[in-house]
Amino acid sequence: MQAKISAFFKPSTTKISDPPQLFSPIEDELELKAPEISITYKRRAPKADPCSNSQQTEETPVDLNSVVSTVKPACMLGQILNKKRSYAQFHLELGQSDFLLHTCYICGLKYARGEEGDEKVHKAFHKKYTQGIQFKGWHNERVVPMPSGDGARIILILDGDPSAQWNKILDVVKMIEKELGLEDGWLIHKSCKVYLFISSQRIAGCLVAEPIKNAYRVVCSEAPKSSSITHAKEAGSNSTVLHFGDVSFKREVIKTAPSVNSPELIDSDVSGAIFCDNEAVPALCGIRAIWVTPSNRRKHIATRLLDAARKSFRMGFVLESSQLAFSQPTSAGKILASRYSGTESFLVYKAATLNC
Repeated sequence: MQAKISAFFKPSTTKISDPPQLFSPIEDELELKAPEISITYKRRAPKADPCSNSQQTEETPVDLNSVVSTVKPACMLGQILNKKRSYAQFHLELGQSDFLLHTCYICGLKYARGEEGDEKVHKAFHKKYTQGIQFKGWHNERVVPMPSGDGARIILILDGDPSAQWNKILDVVKMIEKELGLEDGWLIHKSCKVYLFISSQRIAGCLVAEPIKNAYRVVCSEAPKSSSITHAKEAGSNSTVLHFGDVSFKREVIKTAPSVNSPELIDSDVSGAIFCDNEAVPALCGIRAIWVTPSNRRKHIATRLLDAARKSFRMGFVLESSQLAFSQPTSAGKILASRYSGTESFLVYKAATLNC
């Protein structure tokens, strides 16, 4: 007879006892002495990072459980955006005379542009050269009495005056020698008399005179001058006629005779050599050098200095303008000497090189 299905779901009344546990002392000892094995992993050496200056060369063990996934910033883009470009100015040296030092065309001083020290030196020297060296005055001044309505005065300095006065003179002399191209220390000696023109507390002009015994008269070159005038007239006559096709226009030109003060009185080649007469004539005062600051030129300062030298060079005696002789006159000096003397045949002399 087949058993009913409910018989399979009846709980069992018999209690099955658990099998006895077997304990082995050897296994317990091995289990206690077995070491713990930790699993670690080594990360591969990363590629060179262009954003960082240092590179990791050692491999360090990394626990994967502590690794947190991070997103690497796009440093290349940031480097391009944040990088500041450095611009450098380059120059080509092709034999320029003023490649390193610039020469001032007014005062002639060479200096480095952009250098703070050189700029200050040039600024101070440029002001001294163009406006004159600053002069506050002395306690004992030898003032030459001259008519003056502008507050200027002329001071005479002689050998034996205080050294402080001569130190100021030497500062002026250095500027004169540099501009005239003279040798250092050539201009002044013991027999010289120095005249300073003071205006607005600055030395605006200087004249150095010395005693002489004779001089030579300049010879006028008439033939070259007449030929040059003839060519000028021919060129002038042709330039006054304007031709426009068959029509001609002629301009009327009124010519006047040049005055004594006109530069036309002097030979056209003012920068050329001076030809003198072989026969010496007596002279008393030699103008070794005369100089006026550029900003004070064409103000008759040189004329006033020459007047002061004529009236005070010899005590109690006033020299004639024709008794002054000039040493090595420049082109401007020729014009001044001719205007002041009233003739082209003014006196010149060769100044000797004397030691102070």
